[in-house]
Amino acid sequence: MVSFYKTFLNATASYENEFASFLTYDSEHHRIAIVATPNGTPKVPTAAGLAHVAFTFNTLSDLALAYLQRKAHGMEPSGCINHGPTTSMYYRDPDGNQIETQVDNFDTAEEASEYMSSEAFRINPVGADFEPEELVRRLKAGEDEREIKRPVDVGPRSLESVL
Repeated sequence: MVSFYKTFLNATASYENEFASFLTYDSEHHRIAIVATPNGTPKVPTAAGLAHVAFTFNTLSDLALAYLQRKAHGMEPSGCINHGPTTSMYYRDPDGNQIETQVDNFDTAEEASEYMSSEAFRINPVGADFEPEELVRRLKAGEDEREIKRPVDVGPRSLESVL
């Protein structure tokens, strides 16, 4: 697990011993703590609880670059969705925990909130799937990030469609 997160986040250990690792990828002393508990049991995939953790990128190009870097390490997203407020790529760690990497699609929180109050979002709060390689292609072709991030109307969609 530690190796996965070091690679996924390009993180380093600020402290490690035989049962704990504190990882950072910026100037903070640690962002993630991974602990091997002596009587730990495997996670039950259908258990209620934490759905995912999310990491936000500044630009769509930054998100695409992270995708390409992870892909080079054999880490492929389990799903990619333009949710309307965000464009997101989801991954699974070795324990099956979901990690969302995302970029905001709107310039302000107010604009995102306005979209989330719209009829389009009420009908489809999940969003539209996309192919990460197509995203990379569009960016390399010089297409404006605002156009790529624009919410896509695919009609009604429920949570069950992505589970």
